[in-house]
Amino acid sequence: MNLPTWITASRLLAVPLILYGLHAPTTMQRWIVLVVFLAAAGTDWLDGYLARKLNQVTELGKFLDPLVDKLLVLAPLVALVELDQVPAWGVFLILARELTIAGWRVNPSLQGSTAIQGANLWGKLKTVSQIAAIALLIAPLGGSWQQVAIVAFWIAVTLTWLSGAIYLLPPRHQPESDNAPSA
Repeated sequence: MNLPTWITASRLLAVPLILYGLHAPTTMQRWIVLVVFLAAAGTDWLDGYLARKLNQVTELGKFLDPLVDKLLVLAPLVALVELDQVPAWGVFLILARELTIAGWRVNPSLQGSTAIQGANLWGKLKTVSQIAAIALLIAPLGGSWQQVAIVAFWIAVTLTWLSGAIYLLPPRHQPESDNAPSA
């Protein structure tokens, strides 16, 4: 495994800390969990940057990165369901999309390709919206911030499904040019 892949794998270490910290959180624990979550989420950018800069993009990295991202997102969402901050059915919508795309990615016969696809722009927007929503939900902010957090959550759910639909759509083929030689 190369450095970017190790960084990806290290993101998993945050998951038990987040779950433990959100079990019966105090205000201080929520701030600590927020820092842990954001630091772990930041490694998602770092591993991708290093993989490209060091020319170390691998099939293993393209497989592990979205899997670890899903665990990092779903762990706090499950804890937030337990804390009654988000509805279970909203988290289920995210989980259903994530499992569908994960299955699609690892089954090349569904895609007509043997290479694992990297995330597209919509997948990246989905991830950013999820991280922002979870951060707002974890943060012990009161008053109108709670409403902002819930709106951010539903925006993340919407972008999650939209990005999944776009990912599953068959690719558009460019029409052949009139200048192309005939066969």
